Amino acid sequence: MKVIFAEKPSVARDYARILGAKSSKDGYIEGKGFAVTWGFGHLVTLVDAKEYDEKYGKWKLEDLPILPDDFKLKVTESGLKQFNIIKKLFNEASEIVNGGDAGREGELIFRYIYSASKCTAPTRRLWISSLTDEAIKDGFSKLVSGDDYNNLFYAGQSRGEADWLFGINGSRALTLSSRSKKALSVGRVQTPVLCMIAKRFLENQNFESKPYYVPTLFLEKDKIKFKTVYKGRFDTEEEGKQLLEIIKEQIACTKADRKKKKENQPLLFDLTTLQSEANKQHKFTAQKTLDLMQNLYEKHKVLTYPRTDSRYLTKDILKTIPGLFDQVKSFSKYATIIDKIDMNKLPTRSVNDKKVTD
Repeated sequence: MKVIFAEKPSVARDYARILGAKSSKDGYIEGKGFAVTWGFGHLVTLVDAKEYDEKYGKWKLEDLPILPDDFKLKVTESGLKQFNIIKKLFNEASEIVNGGDAGREGELIFRYIYSASKCTAPTRRLWISSLTDEAIKDGFSKLVSGDDYNNLFYAGQSRGEADWLFGINGSRALTLSSRSKKALSVGRVQTPVLCMIAKRFLENQNFESKPYYVPTLFLEKDKIKFKTVYKGRFDTEEEGKQLLEIIKEQIACTKADRKKKKENQPLLFDLTTLQSEANKQHKFTAQKTLDLMQNLYEKHKVLTYPRTDSRYLTKDILKTIPGLFDQVKSFSKYATIIDKIDMNKLPTRSVNDKKVTD
């Protein structure tokens, strides 16, 4: 039996459908020699400091830094049931296919589960950047050895262990040295980001608005009116007027042209740019936008993976766009606009397989 691992249930259902596995079991889908199972994010994580030595259960400065010789793994309490299902399947498998997300975290999630299950079955990697039927079929036809992605796993592993070392030692050191009655959390990412937020907040709180003046001249040539703006600024209106008095008799337009200018369409939205635009247009919070995107991705399948900084599509997705437009036409206010689009001449500026990230 071949076991296919997906990072989340919705992706597992897509894999199972393509592979012809239709029999739903507790925690996996079975059929045609395949068992497709799934995780829920990080089912297996690094253990807490006190699990290396009981003395670390109490926070003491003299115990720092805490530097484990070998990092140990544990199964999260909430994921124990699903992990046991995966472990059983892994240890019965003739081969395991890692169908986790195509990136560092997806690789790390699978490797930690594989390691914690003490499985020895050979692994292969499914590497796809979209969930169209064509992409999934193509990916399964081009499986490679799991060892080909060892360096990607090492990158995820080192990042995770660095986070652990920074968080455990930094949090304890800051809390104890400041004599805080509450634990103060330190993190590799959260601490510098919090610093940036706090700095910006203080700048905003202490900001004092001051008026400034920019000299501007209005000119006309051949019935074309336009304005010229001084590049600098003045603190007082009088200074600006003095400059205008000096130069206004010396500046004249000798030629004026009017030209049409074309701009390329913008790249597609990524998570951050869509959250920003949704806030401007509809006052949505970042979380509400993400929730809507996740629903459109998983349930309706009209968006690509939302949690990404990629603003590009793969070529296989481009082929599905006419069908998506047909779905959108059901909303009457868009029908007339869509009817004007030539589906044979869709812009391809945002189509680039090499620039699609996980």
